[in-house]
Amino acid sequence: MLTTAYTAGIFGIDGFIITVECNAFQEIPSFEIVGLPDAAVKEAKQRVQAAATNSGYRMPEMAVTINLAPADVKKEGSAFDLAILVSMLTLSRIIPGDAPLEDSCFIGELSFSGAVRGVRGVLPMVMAARDAGKKYVFVPEANAPEAAVVSGISVFGVSSICDVVDHFNKTAALEPKKSTTDEFALLCNSGLDFCDVKGQERAKRAMEIAAAGGHNILLIGPPGSGKSMLAKRLPSILPPMTFEEALVTTKIHSVSGLLGEGQSLVAIRPFRSPHHTLSATSLVGGGKNPAPGEISIANNGVLFLDELPEFPKNVSESLRQPLEDGKVTITRTAGRVTFPSSFMLVAAMNPCKCGYFGSRSKQCTCKKEDIKRYLAKISGPLLDRIDIQVEMPALEYEELSRKGVGEASEKVRDRVCAARERARERFEGTSITCNAQMQSAQIREHCGLDPAGNTILKKAFENMGMSARGYDRILRVARTIADLDGSEKVLAKHVAEAVQLRSLDRKYW
Repeated sequence: MLTTAYTAGIFGIDGFIITVECNAFQEIPSFEIVGLPDAAVKEAKQRVQAAATNSGYRMPEMAVTINLAPADVKKEGSAFDLAILVSMLTLSRIIPGDAPLEDSCFIGELSFSGAVRGVRGVLPMVMAARDAGKKYVFVPEANAPEAAVVSGISVFGVSSICDVVDHFNKTAALEPKKSTTDEFALLCNSGLDFCDVKGQERAKRAMEIAAAGGHNILLIGPPGSGKSMLAKRLPSILPPMTFEEALVTTKIHSVSGLLGEGQSLVAIRPFRSPHHTLSATSLVGGGKNPAPGEISIANNGVLFLDELPEFPKNVSESLRQPLEDGKVTITRTAGRVTFPSSFMLVAAMNPCKCGYFGSRSKQCTCKKEDIKRYLAKISGPLLDRIDIQVEMPALEYEELSRKGVGEASEKVRDRVCAARERARERFEGTSITCNAQMQSAQIREHCGLDPAGNTILKKAFENMGMSARGYDRILRVARTIADLDGSEKVLAKHVAEAVQLRSLDRKYW
């Protein structure tokens, strides 16, 4: 006897359909699972049998073999439990033979009591089921809001296997979950505001430019100058995510197990701030079975690396390719996976080990050689990929004690959104969404300079020992400044400001 049900698995951040074939013979009762299952999948035997028994359903007293196809792909996790049990209950005729299993997909982990527990990666699994032509998908109740985001397929949230059995026996039909994406626009607020930051007007201007063009930025200054405070407020001035951006980001967070219970979409741009003790694999992604790293979890958001020189050099250097490509490809024996990693890098550092080199408020205790060694932890190629570098001096008492508040994030965000809209119109019909993503062809087309601007850039190129990459990045930043200024042309003053925002190349390195 043979019955078939369908479930889904995850590879990278994408789902794929798995066919669950249940074959039974009139022999001594046994239960085997084949199809490259990992330990968690093999343990489904105990969960399925206990869940069925404790729910009052009798398992077939036969030799049962479950095949998870395609058989040459490694199966991981506990999300296949529900589909395995459905195939066995169909074999026992507890679920009627005319149930629309061919059009259905079942996702969920079983507890011994028969309850259906939430699992990771439901969003990409449901998308895979829809793309495979399935009409119905049954997911844990905890994952139903996330699954309901996917259009074109009916989503049913189930709390126990009894819900599934009763639904197919038409004794208690389940109602499809409705999408909550209409609430999406209400969630675009990080909760932090630029008006909390006192002083540091130059750094605030630099952050506004970075946000408007999607540029990477390095903040350098003594302890307590407000580097971390400013960085944490960057998401508050970024444009709200589009639905497409939110969907991709939610897929990554779903696979990584970072979605809160009942959460449907990641509607606020991510802000990730990993500790400097993390490994290169944790940052970039990978492992035996490749999983997203911090740079992918920060996709469409901000990756903040505080105390950049304290990160191991192999970790910080691993950022070089993702910063250029906006994606990272991991190759392992299990296969090759590409994770999106289009993020804004915000890095912060002290000017030396003690933190007070060049400070007006406190004497630096570092030797000259120690300062050079400390700064050398950041390589030229990595620094070259950071568009904006800005110093943040220690605050004076007058700045800290000044009454009143600074400009609110909402006002800054309005200017940022206007600049982004100009860029969007400029690059309409292409995959480019902001100035930082411009390639050589777009730079030549949209960043033409007048004689005065060309003279400024030429002097900067010669005096700062700038690379070709640094030259392009100054033009990108100048284009963003022009957009904030509402100018169609990149003027000399825009180039001058862009050059000033890379002055640390010359001063420290």
